[in-house]
Amino acid sequence: MRLAAASMRAGLAPSAATWVLAQQVAVRGLVAIKFLAIGRLLGPAAIGSVSVALLAVAIAESLSDTGLAQAVVQGKDTPTRDELGAVFTTLVVRGVCVALLLVALAPFMASQFHLGRSLLLQMAAALPLVRGLASPGYYVVQRERCFSRIAAIEIGAAFADCCTGLAFALSGVGAASVLIGMLLGEVLKSTLTWAVLTPRPPLVPRWSGIGHYIGFSRWIWAGSVVNLILNQFDKVVVGKMLGPAQLGAYQMSSRLAQMLLADAAIALSQYLFPTFAAHHRDDAKRAARLFKRYLALGACAVAFVVVILRALAGPLFALVLGPRWMPAVPLFRIFVVNMALGALIAVLVAYLRARGDARTAAQASAMQVVVLFAIVPVAMREWGVTGIAWGMTAGLATAGLWMFYRALRS
Repeated sequence: MRLAAASMRAGLAPSAATWVLAQQVAVRGLVAIKFLAIGRLLGPAAIGSVSVALLAVAIAESLSDTGLAQAVVQGKDTPTRDELGAVFTTLVVRGVCVALLLVALAPFMASQFHLGRSLLLQMAAALPLVRGLASPGYYVVQRERCFSRIAAIEIGAAFADCCTGLAFALSGVGAASVLIGMLLGEVLKSTLTWAVLTPRPPLVPRWSGIGHYIGFSRWIWAGSVVNLILNQFDKVVVGKMLGPAQLGAYQMSSRLAQMLLADAAIALSQYLFPTFAAHHRDDAKRAARLFKRYLALGACAVAFVVVILRALAGPLFALVLGPRWMPAVPLFRIFVVNMALGALIAVLVAYLRARGDARTAAQASAMQVVVLFAIVPVAMREWGVTGIAWGMTAGLATAGLWMFYRALRS
């Protein structure tokens, strides 16, 4: 009895992986309910239009990624309030600049991606602004591995997002309901980071004191730029060449595969990055053993899930999304493989960054870009949209093998 009670207390400790798992299940579950329900209501074209708006946000945020969040988590010393003030100033300015840039480019992007109107793009521009206003105390809490507090904030924001989006969709607002829900969720999250998390940075603008983060964060920025090409290149090609309806089918296939497979690994990496970093500061060999254990377990798990999902792809789409989405089934079967590779890569990236080797992850991303540019033009000409998806598979496999080699070699 005492052993069971002790195990339960350990499982519910603020730093336990239980909270990361609960956060991932709740948040991804709510996101899945929202997108699947809205996708069934509105069809591929509406989802494609929203995807273009979110694509624009992703491009702008990746190009302006400072890497400061990861640097605060990985750094040897806990940041002071003045350092957090400089981090906050930098992130606010970044959010404002990205929002203004998106508003200015909205008409151009609407014409390029066959949207007709730029309203969705202008609404999406508010997302980076709201995110930039969040307190950097969030990263300190993440560094200290207080996952219970992070989970409460993320779940609350996701619940607000889901309920609001569905309410507006059912009332006939259309594709904009997705962005309205996301905006409300981000506003709630940013508000909660100031209300419940400490330390809170001073609100006086500061521009100095974080130079020691640059060496690490520059590789995060480089990785973000390369990952921008990797994660968004295929969507840009599909949206530009084939229009919103094809992009909607492509995006929903990818998102559904991610929800069912990769999201668990992404959640695990949120736990593993600070955990690997803490172990590495104390004992590098122990961190390496822990990494190998998680990677082996992850490989076995994703292989099993891939076989099941590929076999059940047709009935799953018919049941969840309806007959309008059945042409996307072949894409889903490919994306299941892609997301399995992405799940393993998430563990590799968490370990490499935790030991301060962000360069290897950036190099792997660059290799993936080379493979993508070499394969996709030919694959698209021969097999169309499925060729693009298989080109992503080849790039992911190349990147994963390089990071695996470097992680074991060192």
